[in-house]
Amino acid sequence: MHTDIRDPNITETHSLVASDMVVGTAVYDPHDKRIGSVEKLILEKTSGRVSYAVLSFGGFLGIGEDYYPVPWSMLTYDEAVGGFRVNLTKEQVENAPRFAANADYDWSSENSRRISDYYSAGPYGSAKPM
Repeated sequence: MHTDIRDPNITETHSLVASDMVVGTAVYDPHDKRIGSVEKLILEKTSGRVSYAVLSFGGFLGIGEDYYPVPWSMLTYDEAVGGFRVNLTKEQVENAPRFAANADYDWSSENSRRISDYYSAGPYGSAKPM
């Protein structure tokens, strides 16, 4: 069966994946330990680029009630583990910007800057947004 890129039911191709396939994907530390999962993606309205992945770190330091917005540029997909890899220390997670799982987050430019400053990374690459 041929997969047509225009098919709205597409889930995955060699270089593309549907957003609903990303949500729920496991997140691993550099030592192959599963530390959480992707809860949602935050996209820039005008460009359509993914800006942030909102992660949950259930079971990681007993944390699980809060969500952690992390610049998308910090996640790398690793086929070997079938999930995303992120290089975060326990200390970074403990002090990271977060919000309660049952609350709305204020995605203002000030909070975006705070996230980028905290991780020293902009959402699309290593440079912080201006």
